[in-house]
Amino acid sequence: MQVNLPKSWQAALRGEMNKPYFAALSEFVDEERRKHTVYPPGPDVFAAFDHTPLSEVKVVLIGQDPYPGPNQAHGLCFSVRPGVKPPASLMNMFKELKDDVGFRIPNNGCLTPWADQGVLLLNAVLTVRAGEPNSHKNKGWEQFTDTAIRAVSDKEEPVVFALWGAFAQKKEKLIDTQRHRVVKAAHPSPLSAKQFFGSRPFSKINAALEEVGRPPIDWQLPDL
Repeated sequence: MQVNLPKSWQAALRGEMNKPYFAALSEFVDEERRKHTVYPPGPDVFAAFDHTPLSEVKVVLIGQDPYPGPNQAHGLCFSVRPGVKPPASLMNMFKELKDDVGFRIPNNGCLTPWADQGVLLLNAVLTVRAGEPNSHKNKGWEQFTDTAIRAVSDKEEPVVFALWGAFAQKKEKLIDTQRHRVVKAAHPSPLSAKQFFGSRPFSKINAALEEVGRPPIDWQLPDL
């Protein structure tokens, strides 16, 4: 597996790549790519780190694993490539954004503008076999991404961690909650959207940023 981590993350994560589990993980992903279709494509696996340097992280949004459908995943949790229909979870996020902050629903589901503002859109697992959600869990990715979460928690500047759903909320133990803010909500998937709607997580994230003296996120996404 080709690993091209940006310089801003290398000091925090290079040590992980020298560990036996990461060698086994790389071998597993390479073998999966030989036998199956795997998403996202190799160059996009570490896109969350490319778009959001460690020094620039203001918000962390944690997902589980990439979308398993064709042309959807591009390395940012919940995001899809321009021209790809937003999946149900993402549409539920857009509906809540509209009610919460007056968001205008765009013609695409590409969340790159959030990542470029300092929102680390991090899946716990960075690859998936086509059509098989969670097919790459418990292969080592979680150890790698937990280290990334700890690296953000080690930052002196306050960060807002958005933990949606039970899976993400288990990551709270990795976070120094004395220094950082945590905003919890239900997961936006159709299974728990009733609890997600009305929780106003986006305005809560911005309020938390402003409380610690950091500029809010402009959640509005452009039409493409």
